[in-house]
Amino acid sequence: MAAALAVLALAAAGCGKTSNEASQDDDKDTGSAGSSYKDKGIGLAYDIGGKGDQSFNDAAYAGFSKARKDFEIGGVDMEPGDGESGADKNQRIEQLAKQGYNPVVGVGFVYAPAVEAAAKKYPDTTFGIIDDNTVKADNVADLVFHEEEGSYLAGVAAAKASKTEHIGFVGGVDIPLIHKFEAGFVQGAKSVNPKIKIEKRYLTEKPEEGGFSSPDRGQNATSGQIEAGADVIYHAAGLSGQGVIQEAGSKKVWAIGVDSDQYQQKALAKYKDYILGSALKDVGGAVYDLTKSVVEGDPMTGEQRYDLKSGRVGFADSNPRYTAMKDVVAAVDKAEEDIVSGKVKVRTTP
Repeated sequence: MAAALAVLALAAAGCGKTSNEASQDDDKDTGSAGSSYKDKGIGLAYDIGGKGDQSFNDAAYAGFSKARKDFEIGGVDMEPGDGESGADKNQRIEQLAKQGYNPVVGVGFVYAPAVEAAAKKYPDTTFGIIDDNTVKADNVADLVFHEEEGSYLAGVAAAKASKTEHIGFVGGVDIPLIHKFEAGFVQGAKSVNPKIKIEKRYLTEKPEEGGFSSPDRGQNATSGQIEAGADVIYHAAGLSGQGVIQEAGSKKVWAIGVDSDQYQQKALAKYKDYILGSALKDVGGAVYDLTKSVVEGDPMTGEQRYDLKSGRVGFADSNPRYTAMKDVVAAVDKAEEDIVSGKVKVRTTP
């Protein structure tokens, strides 16, 4: 086991930091592929920005932690390296499988090539990938969401709460996944006020350029939108979204968070009074579901698509200032009913 941990430590040094070592069954030989989940537990590889982003990655960590506790299993979660290559991701995912972690989850579409390659090499291990449905294999679960539905609710809330009839959207990276957030947000806002003005800004064109991991860029983009007149800003920008919320809060205008309930995040507590709500994407629930399926001996595979109806997408209402705005709450609730019933079909492209 000492040798196995030494290998894992070397892998962590080469392709990202290991932040949580397996805690159970330390006296077992777990070096072979396809080991029982009781041997090592779940392996989790974070997306750009890593744990502590108060959003996407932290949502995955919440599911990881709950699964370990509820099922009394071990696990390890690994951080990405700065400016890492696709080869680094391949190495991280393969190393987790080689060491006997099961399931192995890649947090983010950037892990698609790595998961696809490792799944072929380790057919007895169950892999999960979040936000990608291109990997098709008997031992892979594609964990994807209708992000546009939660974003539609965010748009409704923004349009109803705005006093200037002028709102903003900040996307981390100009890619199809984030276009879904924009599309839903814009459609939701215009369902309330067809003439509403909407600022739009993408921080970078490619993920490796820092669009999901640069709070300063999020802050600068938000400052510009506020100067232009926007008084509610919605972000889909990962760690960069911290800058969006900080700038909005410091200027005393509304921010809308994403993925996690950002009103509840300790790192953002100073600004929480100005977090109107958050468009939720229960990444943690998806991680938990996959782990549960492996523990129970019936591993989840294929595309698993979560939406408002499933309860894995939604809009957080933790802020008492939001719940006090009865007209806003009523509009969001009605929009949710219309989406779930099929009365409203939310677009996925702007």
